[in-house]
Amino acid sequence: MAMKIAVFDTHVLRSDGRRMHFDILVQDEPADRDMDKVLAHGRRYLDDKGVTAMSLTAHECRFCHVEQARPEVEQTIRERGFAILEMEGCGNP
Repeated sequence: MAMKIAVFDTHVLRSDGRRMHFDILVQDEPADRDMDKVLAHGRRYLDDKGVTAMSLTAHECRFCHVEQARPEVEQTIRERGFAILEMEGCGNP
């Protein structure tokens, strides 16, 4: 059975004025859905991309829905604890 994941819709304003839209995907378990933990994943993703966001709080990152994980997403979550689905403005600075 595929892993159920919680999807957090995230919109941030980069320090260069551009907007980024991405989803933070975590296992649908209470400990993994903890907002502080989800936000830490978002900050790690931004750091890995070399992007400075003006703010990343629960205001910019909101729970959206639960869905079945695709196999590659499930593998990433098992390895890293989270996965990112890039939507808009996520290219390197």
